[in-house]
Amino acid sequence: MSISKHTVAIIGCGRLGQHYAEVYQTLPNTELVAIAEYNPERRKAVGERFGINALFQDAEALFQEIVPDIAAVVLPGKFIKEAVIAAAEAGVKGVSTDKPIGARLSDVDEMIEVCETRGVIFAGGNLQRAISEVQEAARWLRNDDYGALRGASVHGWGGEISGGGCQHIAVLRLLAQAEVTEVIAWGTPEEALKQDSDEGLIINGHFRLSNGLVCPVFGKRTPFSGVDVWTDGALVRWDWGAPEIYKGFDETGVRIKVDRPYTPLQYPRFTYMGTSILSFLDVLENGGELAISGHDLRQSLEAAIAARYSALWGSVPLKLPLEDRSLTLYPRAYRWLGGDQSDLPQSYKDAIKGPLFQ
Repeated sequence: MSISKHTVAIIGCGRLGQHYAEVYQTLPNTELVAIAEYNPERRKAVGERFGINALFQDAEALFQEIVPDIAAVVLPGKFIKEAVIAAAEAGVKGVSTDKPIGARLSDVDEMIEVCETRGVIFAGGNLQRAISEVQEAARWLRNDDYGALRGASVHGWGGEISGGGCQHIAVLRLLAQAEVTEVIAWGTPEEALKQDSDEGLIINGHFRLSNGLVCPVFGKRTPFSGVDVWTDGALVRWDWGAPEIYKGFDETGVRIKVDRPYTPLQYPRFTYMGTSILSFLDVLENGGELAISGHDLRQSLEAAIAARYSALWGSVPLKLPLEDRSLTLYPRAYRWLGGDQSDLPQSYKDAIKGPLFQ
């Protein structure tokens, strides 16, 4: 019996978009049918590489000809909103995008509202929150395997608090089973704090969480650079990759690292890109909760914006959700404008040479 396949279009086929294309061409229940890419040389290269003839300059041109089941928007941040809304209005079943989702909260609100109004599943993309081991560790915590949560902390939240730093907030919210409800922050250096982007900005402070915990935030490595959550007898530590589990104490009072096996990946080659997409497909078919959603991306951006403005305004406590939805924080140029416009272009040769991820 043949497998019913979801049709997929990739909108934005730079380096990361090509990785999406690789995953969707590998999975047995998806069919890559179209690509939109503004760079004509790269558009030709990825069409040849993935055997796709339906090639378009942008989302508008694509949706005039094809309405796929899934639209994967893999554009620089400046161009995400327009493409996500175009996909939802065209009638796709699901749309996904990647980090950072935008710079202005009201823009992200509009994307989420349009998708909700039209019944379109709005998924996030290539975030470590989707790592199968992170999701599994979160289930262990939700199942009370280690007892009630007593604390949480964030380490190394600096340099790009809305770009790469959105990883921390997404994992924190998952493991702590809570939302950030208040932010107070101190930012350095002063020149980074006063600029419009998050590049080079180091944030120290604390988050108040909806479960009552107060989460210290360290801008630099401590020497860790991720998220800790703990109970009376256990510590779950995400420091990029699979979380480490510590349970109990030795005779000197030091936590003991335990080897609790995780469920093996179905597609280990694709790591958390694969698990993110598999979650998206499962929710499209069966309902449920996404490993990464547009809401998750918005919450990460909102925490970053609140931290920047709290620090800028004299370390004032800011309640979330923020009342002023016009507040903004831009990522660095590569994330906001893309490689072609920030001195990191991809050549035709690199675009056509073959799989990026083995």
